[in-house]
Amino acid sequence: MPSRQGPRPGFLNILISLRPGQWTKNLFVFAALVFAQRLNDTDAVLKALVAFVVFCALSSTVYLINDVLDREQDQRHPLKATRPIASGALSPAPALGVAVLLGAAAMIVALGLGWQFFQMASAYLVLLIAYSAFLKHLVIIDVLTIAAGFTLRATAGAAAIDVPISHWLLVCTTLLALFIALSKRRHELTLLTEKAIDHRPILGDYTPYLLDQMIAVVTASTLIAYAFYTISPETTAKFGTDLLSLTIPFPLYGIFRYLYLVHRHAQGGSPAELVVNDRPLLVCVALWALSVILIIYQ
Repeated sequence: MPSRQGPRPGFLNILISLRPGQWTKNLFVFAALVFAQRLNDTDAVLKALVAFVVFCALSSTVYLINDVLDREQDQRHPLKATRPIASGALSPAPALGVAVLLGAAAMIVALGLGWQFFQMASAYLVLLIAYSAFLKHLVIIDVLTIAAGFTLRATAGAAAIDVPISHWLLVCTTLLALFIALSKRRHELTLLTEKAIDHRPILGDYTPYLLDQMIAVVTASTLIAYAFYTISPETTAKFGTDLLSLTIPFPLYGIFRYLYLVHRHAQGGSPAELVVNDRPLLVCVALWALSVILIIYQ
């Protein structure tokens, strides 16, 4: 007879609830480091790494709070029902205790990176807690809030290494984040079908057609914004080359591949896992990053 698997240890349930698989989202923190041409600056690299750790801790803090607030709704979700808090393997009290300790530690470290970084980290924490509490129940505001979270990661990365926050960084990050957030909503809606409202009432205000229209607008805007960035005189003057436009095929393929996975394979519920688990998409992102570094650091 097969052996019966016992309950997971408490620390393992906490670790799972921190969702380390989602920490790849915080790689947006390194955008300013790369595009400000500071990769060869050891001090800047170390500060960016600390900023990444801070946002990993803050995002995990938000995940714990979100899972506590959503535990009843998550029990009606085919995938989220297995999460430790939703399944009852981890009770809310210790989860909130860890969230408070982790968030406080992260903010203390954030203060060490400067006042501006601390302000952005604080804004991220407050905004995402507000999202978990009520903003995710407001149509359109919910996806805009998710996008703002990604933008705050990128701008905080610039603040950590004390470089100006590029308007191109803000535009491209916001549009890409909106694309990801809208695709996530579409996945939830098509996965849960008629049960979508039971899990998250806000999904009743969306339809696949409406989301497809929004995604189409954001997709075009993202690609156009990135293309304009690579060929702008400002970019050419900054990097001393006009070769950055050669990287345009990578976001083209990456976004189209993402849409293919969302529409044809019903994926997109976890953008971080999707990028890591889909080899063509992962290779595309890696080649884009490598090509950008080779061009602007030549």
